[in-house]
Amino acid sequence: MYEDFQVKDHWTGENLRCRWTANVVAIATRHADAVDVRFDVNGRTLWIAMPCLAWVEQKKRTGHVITDSLAAQIAGRYLKQSIESGYDNGREMYTMTVDEVLDNLDHVLHEAGHTSRLPPLIPTDDAQPLP
Repeated sequence: MYEDFQVKDHWTGENLRCRWTANVVAIATRHADAVDVRFDVNGRTLWIAMPCLAWVEQKKRTGHVITDSLAAQIAGRYLKQSIESGYDNGREMYTMTVDEVLDNLDHVLHEAGHTSRLPPLIPTDDAQPLP
């Protein structure tokens, strides 16, 4: 779905390959209350910041949590739509709102049918090994 996809840049027409590479809790790296989802876009690192409050709101509204795999799919869908619409295409980080997270989550779940049907996340070559 959205962990590894091709999209055409709205402004340049360039074909872009977007691959998920990591989910990082931003509290440790940026002192932000967010989860940063990292993508490789034709060799360039791009981050999607998702507010942690979205996890709380999802739990309140459905009783279910946002898993790492689901977060990657939500961020990937947001990234794909951003590239297709030409939204400020030179940025290294995009910040989603809680409403954007929940809206994209609903679309991803509708497409997949259930979280059990989400593709597995495959660590990339640059993933840090566990000690």
